[in-house]
Amino acid sequence: EVQLVESGGGLVQAGGSLTLSCAASGFAFGYYVMSWVRQAPGKGPEWVSTINGGGDSTRYANSVKGRFTISRDNAKNALYLQMNSLKPEDTAVYYCAVGGVGTTSLGGQGTQLTVSS
Repeated sequence: EVQLVESGGGLVQAGGSLTLSCAASGFAFGYYVMSWVRQAPGKGPEWVSTINGGGDSTRYANSVKGRFTISRDNAKNALYLQMNSLKPEDTAVYYCAVGGVGTTSLGGQGTQLTVSS
């Protein structure tokens, strides 16, 4: 059974930084493209970033490019999202997902990020 458990969210002031984590289990993590997806209050899911299985190719939505960094540790079956220069519009529930660019799958229970102005 595929399990994705996100953590690391919280309340941050605008301009601050935070790193999200996703613990994956139940599948051969290192072979899969992984993504982060977010859902802001009252809005549909939004693809944020994607990383390939080897961790050497990444893609970002224009809204986060230059501020967010996706990474993974295949030995730990873990996916990360380092977020810098946070803005109030980054406020959302963040999910990790199995899938590539443009995926809007909401994998686990998500982790809430709130950015105050």
